[in-house]
Amino acid sequence: MKYRKLGRSGVEVSVLGFGCMRLPIIGGDEGHIDESQANRLLRAAIDKGVNYLDTAYPYHKGESEAFLGRALRGGLRDKVHLATKLPSWAVETPADFDRFLDEQLTRLQTDHIDFYLLHALKADWWEKLRNLGVLEFLDQAIRDGRIGAAGFSFHDELPLFKQIVDAYDWSFCQIQYNYMDEQIQAGREGLDYAAERGVGVVVMEPLRGGHLARESAPDIQDLWNCAPVRRTPAEWALRWVWDHPGVTSVLSGMNDPSQVEENCRIAEQATPRSLSSQEQAVIGQVRDTLRQRIKVPCTTCGYCLPCPSGVNIPRIFNIYNDLFIYGESHFPRRIYRITMNAAELAGNCTRCSLCEQHCPQHIPIIKRLAESHRVLSENPDD
Repeated sequence: MKYRKLGRSGVEVSVLGFGCMRLPIIGGDEGHIDESQANRLLRAAIDKGVNYLDTAYPYHKGESEAFLGRALRGGLRDKVHLATKLPSWAVETPADFDRFLDEQLTRLQTDHIDFYLLHALKADWWEKLRNLGVLEFLDQAIRDGRIGAAGFSFHDELPLFKQIVDAYDWSFCQIQYNYMDEQIQAGREGLDYAAERGVGVVVMEPLRGGHLARESAPDIQDLWNCAPVRRTPAEWALRWVWDHPGVTSVLSGMNDPSQVEENCRIAEQATPRSLSSQEQAVIGQVRDTLRQRIKVPCTTCGYCLPCPSGVNIPRIFNIYNDLFIYGESHFPRRIYRITMNAAELAGNCTRCSLCEQHCPQHIPIIKRLAESHRVLSENPDD
């Protein structure tokens, strides 16, 4: 296993991290973790050198942290670095900072959390947390030893990402990054911005919720077959992320022994800037082919903005298109319902038509927004 220093923390973490959001479950119940199987997966990963474990307060309906607390007893805790996250949406008063952290320490059965993140920052949550004194709380928690290093995970737009990076002496950040999402949210520019300032970068969703690891459709497989080497879809996707020198660690939600084996093998072999121009071109062709399945031909040029009602038109269309690109609706619906600011949702559209007057693609935006909101607002668990 390869290791890299995680930003200003100076701590060496494995380039492959174990994401504890998609542990094996029983009976389709996210809150009922198959602890026997999950323990085997976790121990197998640790035995292969994985030392960065990522969880969060709400994962598996609040059971992920408690599972890790039990799983790491008996000496395993000393072999790993734990990362978990403050539930940004649930904080209402300054006292909540300590309340949640202390509860998480109890759940995890530890006296300190190595890496503590503000979870899923977006504009409204960042403003609320900062006004309540979250940065002062992080300073104090580091001083008293309850956390080792502070970071944040992110699900908004690039300008806000840069603002947050510059607002505090962060050790690291966590962003969504894969070959389909190079230009959304923080994106490649945000990754470079953080890395250039000494902020470690942990990548989430390198396989886009598993979509990029699935067996390829015939047209996509034909493209992979043109590559100079044979790799699985998961290996292509992971190698693409690790090819970027600014990436410190890549999280994978491994829920099968074969995934642990494959991901650890790839992590041991992949190095920055190792993909050839021909390999990069094949990945680009796959990306372009997948994008041809897009439902709304939005280029995210931004001419439709600012919307007088605050609707984030390009981002909504990006999420809506994911349903058709990957043929799965659960993940995009969760992204729409959970990570977007309430003021940006399509339901706020007043049909003023200013956006349509400025759209160079002549998209019937009002109609498409209503359609997007109707579909994306459906309960993903239905």
